[in-house]
Amino acid sequence: MPSPLSVFRTLLELGAEAQFWKAAYLSLLRIFGGFAVGLVLGSLLAILTARFELADALFSPAIRIVRATPVASFIILALLWMGHSLVPAFMAMLMVMPVIWESLRAAILAVDPELLEMAFIYRFSSWKTLKLVYLPSVLSPYAASLTTALGLAWKSGIAAEVLCLPRLAIGTNLYYSKIYLETPSLFAWTIVVVLLSLILERLFARLLLKGRKRTW
Repeated sequence: MPSPLSVFRTLLELGAEAQFWKAAYLSLLRIFGGFAVGLVLGSLLAILTARFELADALFSPAIRIVRATPVASFIILALLWMGHSLVPAFMAMLMVMPVIWESLRAAILAVDPELLEMAFIYRFSSWKTLKLVYLPSVLSPYAASLTTALGLAWKSGIAAEVLCLPRLAIGTNLYYSKIYLETPSLFAWTIVVVLLSLILERLFARLLLKGRKRTW
């Protein structure tokens, strides 16, 4: 076990290197790209499966299988089909999509039917029904699922980097620190992973809070 002082010194040395910031930036870029795609895809599938029975019968079983399959299995399979630098983004997308789908679909189906009936009686337009009935009903569970999905995207993306070893990535540096028994470096990179995760979740929570205030 390295001493805290040696880990802190290693962390400072890493922060002084340009390669450290490039690796952190590229890891963030890959994982956020996958998160964004998973967010859009999960939202679209949630709307489709909540609205159409045929879409629900087609997509829901497949999404549940994706959610139940271990992350490592998908990483190994993805390595057969795509370049190493794309696997972390793909895994982030794959972990985000079921979480967003399940939360948004359940929220849509749980909208109060009396509110929908009122909107029909008063002849609300589709846009007005969406804004005044659906959005207030689904916003809270949807926002909660976004925070959970971001954490899953970050963890799965870093795990994918450890296994597929892109040229510049946080996970790659974690792997090589373990291989070469550079324990202070291993702890330092682990601290980077944890700190970035906490910072991202805090920033994202603030953005969601501001968005909800503007909506209301």
